[in-house]
Amino acid sequence: MFDVSIIMVSYKMKDDIDKCFNTLFKDFENSGLSVNVVVVDNDSRDGVKDFLKAKYPSVVCEALNNNGGFGRGQNIGIKSVDAKYYFILNPDVIFLQDKNIIKRMYDFMESHPKVGLLGPKILNTDGTLQYSCFRFPIFWQPLFSRTRFGKKGIGKKVCDKFLMKDFDHNGTAPVDWVMGSAMFARKAALDKVGLFDERFWMYAEDSDLCRRMWEAGWPIYYAHDIVIQHGHRRDSAKVPGIFNALIKNKLARVHLISWLKYMWKWRGNLKYYGH
Repeated sequence: MFDVSIIMVSYKMKDDIDKCFNTLFKDFENSGLSVNVVVVDNDSRDGVKDFLKAKYPSVVCEALNNNGGFGRGQNIGIKSVDAKYYFILNPDVIFLQDKNIIKRMYDFMESHPKVGLLGPKILNTDGTLQYSCFRFPIFWQPLFSRTRFGKKGIGKKVCDKFLMKDFDHNGTAPVDWVMGSAMFARKAALDKVGLFDERFWMYAEDSDLCRRMWEAGWPIYYAHDIVIQHGHRRDSAKVPGIFNALIKNKLARVHLISWLKYMWKWRGNLKYYGH
């Protein structure tokens, strides 16, 4: 069993993987941990498997013959290796030099055996804060987040509450859920609650997993002093306006479908777990 298995799902992100790995392997090379890295390629057809074999031969590449979505890809990667912790990681992440991110997350979880999942603090590439911990949403959240209705009044209050703008991001604390771009999960908790719900092809699967962990008694934590950088493309939001986006942007439609599935699954549950 490995101490940590890093699971990355990729779709046409070979260049991002290269940039990430240039910093990732340096981060844990002197950690004393046994670390395994798995890339699950969702049928990118960009030569990523041969690229990894040539430049990063220790990386295991699971090449799929179709794009089954983020959750399914992560589940395949997690099931392929036995580890005490799984670090669910996006390709567009950069590890800051000499920060020992993997070891510090491992040490945090070892020191807090009741915590099910940990999310690091995330910065944008320009060094500004990226909102990566959230409160569980209400049904109308996308309407406020993607239109002018979220710019003032009640809509703005809803958006600010969802993004936890009133939260001290310079403090480590339990939160409702953390972004799926960087989730350090305990195997024992995943064994209890299950892996990602594959009904969500993309989006909402991270919030759903965290909610299931809370329901099973495994808290979710945000660590302010463990910091990474993330590109955060937000492809589903590239076309402004919710109705315009649904017409022109396939990922916006995918996001809406996942949203409706998520709200139906958790209908009637309006709990907030984090403080």
